[in-house]
Amino acid sequence: MPESDRSHRPLPANRAVFGTTDTDSVHDEPGGGDLHPHPVPLWMLGGVFATLVVLTVLTVAATYVDLGRLNVWVALAIAAVKGTLVAEIFMHLHWDRPFHRIALLAAVAFVALFIGIAMLDRVTYLPDLIPGHAPGVQQ
Repeated sequence: MPESDRSHRPLPANRAVFGTTDTDSVHDEPGGGDLHPHPVPLWMLGGVFATLVVLTVLTVAATYVDLGRLNVWVALAIAAVKGTLVAEIFMHLHWDRPFHRIALLAAVAFVALFIGIAMLDRVTYLPDLIPGHAPGVQQ
């Protein structure tokens, strides 16, 4: 079939939303890059929503407990779990190609690397931030 004829044939109903003209290359196995919409069970959406609410309450409750330097790490851990739940279920990464998960993890890793490098450099500027210790400041 010539390419011009293939582009005008109707798509199956479950593939029309995402649109592909080459229905022979679509894989329907899990993680194979299926292009048709998949309904998420309501119990799963409700469970993830309830978990996110509980984790939000836990985040607020953690602010009332003084853990010293661990406060930031506890808040970051809770935020990471919440972000993972949102990405996996609400953004459908759980059912998507593994490449998309790797791309997301690589982006997060690079952001963490850039923030880490910036935090290493902050020690150089600490004397400028302490009142009375900055050069040229008179009290």
